[in-house]
Amino acid sequence: MTIQTVGIIGAGTMGNGIAQACAVAGVNVVMVDIAQAAVDKGLATVSGSLDRLIKKEKLTAEQKSAALALIKGSTNYDDLKSAQLVIEAATENHALKLKILKQVDDLLGPEVIIASNTSSISITQLAAATSRPDRFIGMHFFNPVPMMALVELIRGYLTSDATHDAVKALAVTLGKSPITVKNAPGFVVNRILVPMINEAFFVLAEGIATAEDIDAGMKLGCNQPIGPLALADMIGLDVCLAVMEVYLEQFGDSKYRPCPLLKEMVAAGQLGRKTGRGVYTY
Repeated sequence: MTIQTVGIIGAGTMGNGIAQACAVAGVNVVMVDIAQAAVDKGLATVSGSLDRLIKKEKLTAEQKSAALALIKGSTNYDDLKSAQLVIEAATENHALKLKILKQVDDLLGPEVIIASNTSSISITQLAAATSRPDRFIGMHFFNPVPMMALVELIRGYLTSDATHDAVKALAVTLGKSPITVKNAPGFVVNRILVPMINEAFFVLAEGIATAEDIDAGMKLGCNQPIGPLALADMIGLDVCLAVMEVYLEQFGDSKYRPCPLLKEMVAAGQLGRKTGRGVYTY
């Protein structure tokens, strides 16, 4: 299958980022959200992002106009019928995603592929809510989507080779570098990343080094662009804690025990950048 039109459910940060990546690559987009205000905000975000690329001389004004012309904003799910692939990019809420998937599954033709941009929910479970588990896949983009090259392609238990290959080809068309992973908690990147962040909190709590030195050590010694504690502040300490708790529950392995310091900071409301204070003060 050649994917010429991509439907996107959700015009928020991930949804509009995916829309931009598709449109810049010449792929038609239908971006749907429940409210016109959300659709308009998503389109405005894309326009502003393209303007920044123009200022950096990575895009021309003509290319911006061409990309925006390929994005159709809508509040009507019926407009998704023209797509060969529909990507669900709604809020990371299991019940909400299931509701959306059941709704679009009834609407779309049987040949249409459905993907979820979930970063944590089982692809096999989501696929089971549809009538097409063989044409269902995880397509985990990373934020900010236009800048980040990685896309995790997560195969559910029944995902077909044809579905995987079609979505992988699209990812390459978008200029991304896809990796293929099996369905498991955290997939690949977050499975490795968040426990590393949690371990950095243990090192901090044990007084082995200051936060600044921990982050400097990982940046200079492991060539990471940002230290794990600063990254935790960016992600949100509450999010990091929630992910570790899911791992502990689903794997039943004590190595995923959340650091007590992380739990204390979340309890105190020091969640990172979004609250002005986490490991660091902003």
